[in-house]
Amino acid sequence: MKAIIDCNSFYCSCERLFRPDLENKPVVVLSNNDGCIISRTDEAKKLGVEMAGPYFKAKPIIEKHGVATFSSNYYLYGDLSWRIMETLRMLLGKENVEVYSVDEAFLNLEEFSRMNMEELALHIRKRVERWTGVKVSIGVAPTKVLCKVANHLAKKNKVATRCVMVLDTAEKINQALLNTPVHEVWGVGRQYAEKLTGMYAIYSAYDLAQQSEPWAKTHLGGVVGERLIRELKGLPSRPMEKELVTKKMIATTRMFGSPVTEKAQVKEAVATYVTKAAEKLRRQQSAAAILTVFVVPKEKTYHTYFRHGPMLSLHTVLPYATSATQELIKPAMALVDRLFEPGRTYKKAGVLLSGLEPDAGVQGNLFVAEKENNKRQLMKMIDNVNFAMRNDILKFAASGTTRNWKMRQELRSPRYTTRWGELFQVK
Repeated sequence: MKAIIDCNSFYCSCERLFRPDLENKPVVVLSNNDGCIISRTDEAKKLGVEMAGPYFKAKPIIEKHGVATFSSNYYLYGDLSWRIMETLRMLLGKENVEVYSVDEAFLNLEEFSRMNMEELALHIRKRVERWTGVKVSIGVAPTKVLCKVANHLAKKNKVATRCVMVLDTAEKINQALLNTPVHEVWGVGRQYAEKLTGMYAIYSAYDLAQQSEPWAKTHLGGVVGERLIRELKGLPSRPMEKELVTKKMIATTRMFGSPVTEKAQVKEAVATYVTKAAEKLRRQQSAAAILTVFVVPKEKTYHTYFRHGPMLSLHTVLPYATSATQELIKPAMALVDRLFEPGRTYKKAGVLLSGLEPDAGVQGNLFVAEKENNKRQLMKMIDNVNFAMRNDILKFAASGTTRNWKMRQELRSPRYTTRWGELFQVK
């Protein structure tokens, strides 16, 4: 048996953790630049607040009902996510946990097959909630897709299910599939669902499960659709995946807080993103041989603030692979010079580091002095200071000082768990 554990309204739950006065009250969390609603509690949902809807459209409802509203606080969410996943690894073993997203993880329960699955799931749920304070739901089933179905139904009626649903018999599986609309099936989505209902009269997950594998291969995305049908029939086709510790590419990208028209501001932003990407690079002890810079201009013919044009990018192959921030900033600035067009307005920028290889195995440049080749000690010192201070106290001049381009986070809560100066205080 497998399981999926999913945090309930994760971002909102993180905000409630340090605000007990918000328990059972409507809460929403906004996207980058406070643009859209990306998380909402059940209470906010009942008021009519739409998921992924623009903040300005929902503002009348939010203000009328006093909905607590927060900007995204990714430092807090990331730290609490790590605590949840570590709790699962401690309970079940590292090899039995597959982190799927910031608020989801698949669990391999084969080692616990002799135990009562419902009791085990309840134990895991209670332990996670006790140790982290974040409420979760768990779906248990023979396959990953059926786990998703079980979890969806567990969250749909939290009181009756106690946020746990186990599909361990054919009867339970069939009933769950009948109660699940086809668009709620993992991997289908609304566009495919419209095709399935309109052309083939497939309305539920049960209807979809009755189709043959050859049919799915032809009409449902080839091999992917074939695997989906097998999973719905209770035949595992998506194995547990090992955690990818070393990334093959590292990217850092952000929307600007307000439209940018000056090259100097774009350069400051790109230098800052290079710094962040280089930190991630060193953290996994890698070096990059290829640097890509991209910008996203605002569409000239469209004047609403959220619409942007096509992404423009350029890359360069470095003389040798490196993880030193200063050796990445210089070519990044040269790429910005080539990408920037005077008179255009830019909404977003980012960097991508690829061609990664182990930092210890990087061959130095014979035509550069050794002291210029090896900057590991300097980078190590900067990383240690910034980690200890938790406020990027040491910066490169190219990143600027004013940073007027930074994304808007006007309603961000304190970073309670990652900043000494923002620790929760009891008065």
